[in-house]
Amino acid sequence: MSVVVGIVERLVPDELWELFQRVVPEAPSRPQGGGRRRHGDREVLAAIVFVATSGCTWQQLPSASFGPSGATAHRRFTEWSKARVWAKLHRLVLDELGSRGELDWSRCAIDSVNMRALKKGELTGPNPVDRGKYGSKIHLITERTGLPLSVGISGANLHDSQALIPLVKGIPPIRSRRGPRRRRPAKLHADKGYDYDHLRRWLRSRGIRHRIARKGIESSARLGRHRWTIERTMSWLAGCRRLHRRYERKAEHFLAFTSIACTLICYRRLTK
Repeated sequence: MSVVVGIVERLVPDELWELFQRVVPEAPSRPQGGGRRRHGDREVLAAIVFVATSGCTWQQLPSASFGPSGATAHRRFTEWSKARVWAKLHRLVLDELGSRGELDWSRCAIDSVNMRALKKGELTGPNPVDRGKYGSKIHLITERTGLPLSVGISGANLHDSQALIPLVKGIPPIRSRRGPRRRRPAKLHADKGYDYDHLRRWLRSRGIRHRIARKGIESSARLGRHRWTIERTMSWLAGCRRLHRRYERKAEHFLAFTSIACTLICYRRLTK
């Protein structure tokens, strides 16, 4: 038992568990009684985090170390994904960071990364830079130090420019150390994939200054001193080995693993 508790507490520390309890829905009741004993949410959450970070399949989950089997963890993962628990947890961690003054809104960046899909499913498409192999894109907006504020997924054939408006709109209202909640960066940096006048006009209409490289005029490398932070964040996402390839047919499951990775990145900053 002490071994199990040690693994669970290492993967789901007390502070993360307290935050998770604020967003997880109550377990469904069984007025008729009977049925198997429901595994504890903390043990199941630890199993899900293990799958996300190790990249193992649900069938490979070492149930002897956690308690719940892979099938049980997958069912709870599906249940919580439908309830948008992972997005809520990510926002809650961002709220904690914002209230401590750990988020820098002065200069944000947007970018995307391609992931090959092993199965055709929702929001997959032929990758034009990978010989047409099916895959998905992870789209991301980070604040100045690289913490992810907004995340989304699409088929690999979606042009980056089409994700800018939904991503900016997807930034949740986040607490500040003082004053009202905030959801708009002061400035947004982007590469040539976002070089469109209608995007510049839209950002200006929302009071967001932009620094977007222009095609045929300037090199994206000139933005490197500001955009390297989001490239580092993409490498942090790779620490969630489940994202190295897309195994999930359902888009909400792939987005859930992406949200878990973003939550863990933000949580590490919270505990520094």
